[in-house]
Amino acid sequence: MAANFLRLILILAVVAAPGAFAAEPPAAEDLRLTLGKSVVLDFPDDVRQVSTSDPAIVDTVAVSTREILLHAKGTGVATVVVWSRAGERVIYGITVEQNLDALRRLLKETFPGDEININSSRDSIAVTGKVSSKETAERIMALVTPFGKSAVNNLLLNSPVEKQIMLKVRFAELNRKATRQLGVNILSTGGANTFGTTGTGQFPIPLSNTVKGTIGSTLQGSSANFTISDALNIFAFRPDLNLGALIKALQGENLLQILAEPNLVTTNGKEASFLVGGEFPVPILQGGGNAGAVTVQFREFGIRLNFIPTLTTNGTIKLYVKPEVSTIDVNNAVTVSGFLIPALSTRRVETNLELGPGQSFVIAGLIDNRVQETLNRVPGLSSIPLLGMLFKTMERTKNESELVVIVTPEITEPLKPGEKAKEPVMPLEFLPPLKPKEEPQPKKSESSAKPPRSTGEKARAAAGRSKGIPLLWKRKG
Repeated sequence: MAANFLRLILILAVVAAPGAFAAEPPAAEDLRLTLGKSVVLDFPDDVRQVSTSDPAIVDTVAVSTREILLHAKGTGVATVVVWSRAGERVIYGITVEQNLDALRRLLKETFPGDEININSSRDSIAVTGKVSSKETAERIMALVTPFGKSAVNNLLLNSPVEKQIMLKVRFAELNRKATRQLGVNILSTGGANTFGTTGTGQFPIPLSNTVKGTIGSTLQGSSANFTISDALNIFAFRPDLNLGALIKALQGENLLQILAEPNLVTTNGKEASFLVGGEFPVPILQGGGNAGAVTVQFREFGIRLNFIPTLTTNGTIKLYVKPEVSTIDVNNAVTVSGFLIPALSTRRVETNLELGPGQSFVIAGLIDNRVQETLNRVPGLSSIPLLGMLFKTMERTKNESELVVIVTPEITEPLKPGEKAKEPVMPLEFLPPLKPKEEPQPKKSESSAKPPRSTGEKARAAAGRSKGIPLLWKRKG
């Protein structure tokens, strides 16, 4: 009984003071392995025993008494302890990572200009570094995601100065128009004892305001009055014959040439637009409770340019471009409730294309030829030989228009500090600088005045001043 009591006291003493017999545990050595690869550990002494905390992560094989093979079987962290025959221990902290060498090579070849780092922890992959754009980061993550259960995007975007793209658009339009008009109106105020007019109705004819006559009376007392609203361009009247003629014989040619060169600058991938022109009012009738009320809206016209440039990896520029040129057309105007609403003559193009910097492309071209001919004649009378030409009216119009739209994109750089920007050349100076007022010179004192010159000096000075001046008079004597 006493022996058992002493044994219990000894055990309690050992438990109460474990540091008296225990040595400090050796520090663990960290090793990083790649999934699917093996490492051989060499020891100076014979190995007695090897143990691993997780054989599913690291498998150990004793190749010889002094060599141990570690084989990485799964991602994660495990501990391997090795005991020697002398009683010493060596502890290894093993971290097994995925084999990302193929992924690193793929990213380096695909994105050579970006800085990309790949790290893994168990089944997760962390991507760090700096890339040039958001689209590049999205493409990187699309390549990394299949290599792990989850991928963390820690990429940073570089923020360099965006390249500026200038778009030059040239509208070249040529419009030619030729007209030819020929017509005759005949007026009789009593020729052949007959009042009246004749014409084809294409051009204004004289109108009779009053016709006076008496039944059974002589023709000598009758009279007629005609009002001529348009004398056309040739008018002749014979009072002795009571006969007049109005002739329309014109030939006209019109030439219209329009050249617009709008230029616009924007950054890569950003939309830009501008309008050079104005607005005109358009009255709009309201309905509903405000039926009959008129409101005014303004419509834009002029030279408009909208475009979106995108730089490609090939060094080219993809363009969505929408140029437009519109002018007010009064000839096709309409009148609504007493308001004159003009029409718009518009030339518009909307397209997508790809060009290199400085290259030009004709994105639109139009050649329009139109011939319009109108012929009016009086039945019967127009069929009389020779005289029938007086009862015919002819109008012929020929239009020919050509339109070309040329686009040229360029990559531009900002002006350097102190560099003068190019401005339009002014024929005359805009604001000439004001000349500073001349300060009055102080009067010279008598002491500083030059002494009077002799008569010979005065003569020589006068001769010098008169050099090159023609002699207009002679001195007598």
